[in-house]
Amino acid sequence: MAQPGQSSKVLLMGRAGAGKTSMKSIIFANYLARDTNRLHQTNFIEHSSLRFLGNLRLNLWDCGGQDVFMENYFESQRETIFQNAEVLIYVLVAVGEKRGASVSTPETAKDLNYFAHAMDSLRQFSPTARVFCLIHKLDLVHESQRDQVFRNYEKDLMSTAPAVKLTCFGTSIWDETLFKAWSQIVYSLIPDIGQLESQLNHLCQVCDADEVVLFEKNTFLLISKSSRRTMHDSHRFEKISNIVKQFKLSCGKVKTSFRSFQVKNSLFSATIEPFLQHSFVMIVVSDPKINQAATAANLWAARSHFAELAKAGAPFGAHL
Repeated sequence: MAQPGQSSKVLLMGRAGAGKTSMKSIIFANYLARDTNRLHQTNFIEHSSLRFLGNLRLNLWDCGGQDVFMENYFESQRETIFQNAEVLIYVLVAVGEKRGASVSTPETAKDLNYFAHAMDSLRQFSPTARVFCLIHKLDLVHESQRDQVFRNYEKDLMSTAPAVKLTCFGTSIWDETLFKAWSQIVYSLIPDIGQLESQLNHLCQVCDADEVVLFEKNTFLLISKSSRRTMHDSHRFEKISNIVKQFKLSCGKVKTSFRSFQVKNSLFSATIEPFLQHSFVMIVVSDPKINQAATAANLWAARSHFAELAKAGAPFGAHL
């Protein structure tokens, strides 16, 4: 797990055309999905040093997926690529014909073969690395088949690497699923996340809020949250990330900047505003007896409290 000021090596791998560079550009370079068709194909490896949450640096290796490169990774470049990795993100393109029982086509067989080589290399050089598999471009699969296609890929991947703990996501650049996957990936790199969640639980109770959520300032990926009520939309955070990021891009086009906004109706009020240097907070309140001024005062006090925790050396504090 990354410590403040350290760099986390993240490998982004998969066959050519899987959409690796597109998703990286949407999350970290503020691309719109419709603009990713202008991106060039990655040749060999592109290194990116990305600052996330202030002191958390991601050393992202975007590995080109042409067959000649993939074979090279697992032969002459194994140690260089796979040594000291904290996370491997392996991207596969969802194939619509992969429904019902598992279907082995030459392309899916090659995908799984490369994945098996990646797991062997990771086991040798970075045995504690976390592995995330993204079944990508699910928008190209008929909606009625997506869940089955995803489950078949997940089953095949787990069968290919039975000793590895895999976390699989179905993703598309055209909806909130991409943000959900990357939020979980980054969440795994934040130190002492349990202490942060405990502090958010306290803030949520003090504010009598339904939910308090922290987002990273630039990417608007979810950092952590506390809920006191059952929420029915399991994708709400990713939808908010997507909406706010689109809104921030629109603000930039007219040379203004997004700072905060509030949504209020007869059922609830939701406010999104800056929290600390690298984070935004969203607070949702449904109790009409809770005065907005009281919520604002509690948030102001919470900022001072979290800043003091950071000064006292709380591992998560440097990232907020």
